[in-house]
Amino acid sequence: MIIGIPKEVKDNEFRVALPPGGVRELTRRGHKVIVETNAGAGSGFTDNEYVLAGGQVAHTAAEVWTRANMVIKVKEPLPSEYGFLREDLILFTYLHLAASEDLTRAMMDTGVIGIAYETVENNEGHLPLLQPMSEVAGRMATQIAAFYLQKPEGGRGILMGGVPGVRPAHVVILGAGTVGTHAAQVALGMGANVTLLDINTERLLYLDQVLHGRLTTIYSNETNIREALTTADAVIGAVLVTGARAPRLVTREMLSIMPRSSVIVDVAVDQGGCVETTRPTTHSDPTYVVDGVLHYGVANMPGAVPRTSSLALSNATLRYILKLAGGELREVLESDPGLAKGMNLCRGRVLHPAVAETFNVPLGSFDVLLTKVN
Repeated sequence: MIIGIPKEVKDNEFRVALPPGGVRELTRRGHKVIVETNAGAGSGFTDNEYVLAGGQVAHTAAEVWTRANMVIKVKEPLPSEYGFLREDLILFTYLHLAASEDLTRAMMDTGVIGIAYETVENNEGHLPLLQPMSEVAGRMATQIAAFYLQKPEGGRGILMGGVPGVRPAHVVILGAGTVGTHAAQVALGMGANVTLLDINTERLLYLDQVLHGRLTTIYSNETNIREALTTADAVIGAVLVTGARAPRLVTREMLSIMPRSSVIVDVAVDQGGCVETTRPTTHSDPTYVVDGVLHYGVANMPGAVPRTSSLALSNATLRYILKLAGGELREVLESDPGLAKGMNLCRGRVLHPAVAETFNVPLGSFDVLLTKVN
């Protein structure tokens, strides 16, 4: 198979879908890998390293997209890339379709085969390709909140861990999954008071036992969220519903009960955000203020630490890339039901129930569509 790795085009997105080590694993199995020039530069990987790994370097994105049977990326295609999508192309990347009707419609119109990292499952029903970036984003979220709590950055002027005689920051984390857990670990390590809310009481019990520090676990409902917000210096949105739009747990009206110049870091922005006033921002223009509360909504947070992120992502994705490249698509997906759950779009039809429901489009039949894929 010919696998293409284009350079990411999202604002300040420095990650690359596969480092040279991953390319070497593909080429030694007889596959051809075409890498756009400087695709790995932001993560510290040179074109020469890709060549030494057996890859070919292309001078334009068009060459990569046109020649490839499968394109692997980090982020979803942007409008400038929609023209490269086509019916006989497999696109393997983070898609987060429920957050973008424009992208969903563009992929439907082109008929591209869209397999989303974020909905691939393993045998235990976990999301192995979402986990590494969730770990990075969770840890970054607390660092970012600590930075923006500084007065010169627009925050309340509060130190995360406080000092003897002065209370530490109160960090409220909505969601106790991978993002929330890693955000809590860092916040507790910095000495903050942490309130962690989730609807899964078994998860809360587990985290209450394994996390140490100033941690309070609370069942997530509107009353408890409101109470936590009244003293929150920082709120981290860490809610995930697989493949679907994130539920809005914090309304605009709730901002009025939060302390002035408090900070919201909504990691769920990729899926539409769990705060009503969240909107996607970029690394070059990351924050805005609504009703006296500073919002951070960068939709590709791990892109700020690209080398760590690229290596962590490829550790998880490479075995799936090898599987997709190594056999006929229908047979590969039939042999791996968890990977098949990553198939969000095929031949113009939406195959993920949450995406179909979000945009009120018919849910395609997986079995019927696969018979058309060669």
